Amino acid sequence: MPAKRPPVPLSRERIIEAALHIADSQGLRRLTMRRLGDALQVEAMAIYHHLPRGKEALMDALAEHVTAVHVEPGPTWQETAKAWCRASRELLRDHPGVLALALTKPPKGATMITIREQIDQLTDAGLPDAAEAVRALRAFVFGSVAVEVQQSGWADPEVDEWVRRDERADVDFERGLDALLKGLQT
Repeated sequence: MPAKRPPVPLSRERIIEAALHIADSQGLRRLTMRRLGDALQVEAMAIYHHLPRGKEALMDALAEHVTAVHVEPGPTWQETAKAWCRASRELLRDHPGVLALALTKPPKGATMITIREQIDQLTDAGLPDAAEAVRALRAFVFGSVAVEVQQSGWADPEVDEWVRRDERADVDFERGLDALLKGLQT
């Protein structure tokens, strides 16, 4: 008889990854603590040890996971801003199931630290009023991804295969980002 594999220990990271998988493949409405427990092969109550506030804490953690992006500063504030926007867009596109959380949950924890880091990097690179710029850049990225996910067919139950990457969306994103950066320069 083959030896049994020891169970993988439950961790906050493992919970978040499993929750992201459920949300991205089945939608956020299908993400329940019971379904998450089943996916992790644990009782749902075991999740509360890592997320004491339960589903509310899970939703906060998911929003934070897709909005707390770090990049190294570039040679100019424009290059730094582009790096932030591109990295944020990729992370949000990778997890369309939690886009609604990213759009509606107030920034907390690591997301607030990320926003502060963005402002500091752009300020240090010479951009006046970096806080306003970060707000505009975040709005652009979130809006772009929302339109892209909407057009991809991801949430349409009638669509068998959704378009994960769209070259036209890439061109539109870069064009819009360039225009926004030019506007912030003045």
